[in-house]
Amino acid sequence: MEHIISALTGDLTGRLISSLMNKFSDRVCSDDKVKRLEQLLLRVEMVIEEADGRYITNSRMLMQLKELADAMYHGRHMLDMFRCRTLIQDSAIREVSDPFPSLKRFRTIADASGSDKVRYLDLDKTLGTLESCVDHMAEFVVLLSGCERMSRRPYDAYLYIDNFMFGRHTEKQRLLNFLLEYNPPGLQPAVLPIIGGLAVGKKTLVAHVCADERVQSQFSSVLRLNEDDLLRLAQSDTLLSGKLLVVLEFLSDVNEKNWDDFFAFLAKLKKGSKLITISRFRRSEKLGTVKPILLDSHSYEEFSYLFKTLAFRSSNPNDHARLVELAGEFAMQFQSRGSLVTANTIADVLSSNLNVSFWLCILNRCRTVAQRNLSLYGDYPKILSEHGRRVDLTNFALSPVAPLHVIPYVGICSVNTVEIKDLPRMTFRELLLGSSVRPKGEFSLVIWESRLSPYTSFVHFVPNCAQDMPEDAPLSGRKRRGVPS
Repeated sequence: MEHIISALTGDLTGRLISSLMNKFSDRVCSDDKVKRLEQLLLRVEMVIEEADGRYITNSRMLMQLKELADAMYHGRHMLDMFRCRTLIQDSAIREVSDPFPSLKRFRTIADASGSDKVRYLDLDKTLGTLESCVDHMAEFVVLLSGCERMSRRPYDAYLYIDNFMFGRHTEKQRLLNFLLEYNPPGLQPAVLPIIGGLAVGKKTLVAHVCADERVQSQFSSVLRLNEDDLLRLAQSDTLLSGKLLVVLEFLSDVNEKNWDDFFAFLAKLKKGSKLITISRFRRSEKLGTVKPILLDSHSYEEFSYLFKTLAFRSSNPNDHARLVELAGEFAMQFQSRGSLVTANTIADVLSSNLNVSFWLCILNRCRTVAQRNLSLYGDYPKILSEHGRRVDLTNFALSPVAPLHVIPYVGICSVNTVEIKDLPRMTFRELLLGSSVRPKGEFSLVIWESRLSPYTSFVHFVPNCAQDMPEDAPLSGRKRRGVPS
């Protein structure tokens, strides 16, 4: 029996040593590939940053810019994953320093080795994609050098981060081209619809482009309207003077009568004026005279890049490998189940406390809220908000003392309402940190307030928890929209 145990132990030890040697060889090889990945990313990011500061009118260049951006986000995600995995592997090797590891511990190492093979294949694929992008980048760079530079202001970088101007490189260029270059024949102004889901950055994209000096010099003024404003202007005899840029937001689907009022409004605009419509509804595409800009949700890799940038701010993520891994978990939660607005607030809270336990606590609350809404209402908060249905945020509170349900501001109804400004207010940050006493009765929960123009606020209505309300009662008369502060 002793001979059998000795032989088994020797065999396991030999296999372990072989496994560790293979791991060391793979580690050296992967380190070289990771360095190559970093070098390629540096070159691609340099070109994207340069492209983002120029006016690009070539449609094929915009297609290549999108490919470069997608490859960059995927490469950054792969780089973070390998950095985190390296630390985990180092910890695992230290744990098995015992020369006679148990069979269970050995099996764990073997399983991890199998997973590593998949990661190495993903790394090779990512490297191949980036190398292909770089190989075909020469013509792009030459053409880019002939594109006119945009003027830069000191606060542009802050605006770029604070208002979610991550990605959207091609969409921004398309919008600029429409405003600066496109001049249709005839008297009717050109109309560009921008269509996308709830809080994907439609108004932020428009605000960012409208801040461009060339756009501002192109038009005598910029009018920001909603459906109510449009109806009043269309039915009045007001003469709109000057070459105008009109940004019209539809908070609900457009009916036939509003279409007639819409075109009556266009007839009043001076030749050379242009109009941008913003809507969540594909039907508004029919209002356009050019191909619409469709804004989809960010991909996971892009969303992850955004969240890490917001969460770490000026801190170096390389000094917080475990937090980088957790940031990926947060990104996965919000990309599929949450919203960009909520993710921004969460990242802002996390950036003030780079502590693993604190991040884990907030992450567990996010998971609990997602699962509770799925259990109560059959969907995740992201989908519930898009349809104007109530969302249970009770478990986001630091110390939940009573149920907390919010009803997003969506659509317009004609029943009695309470104005937002007349209700007590509480911020989502205060709710998370427990730094403020929760108001009694009805109040407004401020999810996020932009600190720069157009000073958009995302506010939800919180009904009195003592009242018995239907599960999916829409918010009568309130709008889920940016509220100027």
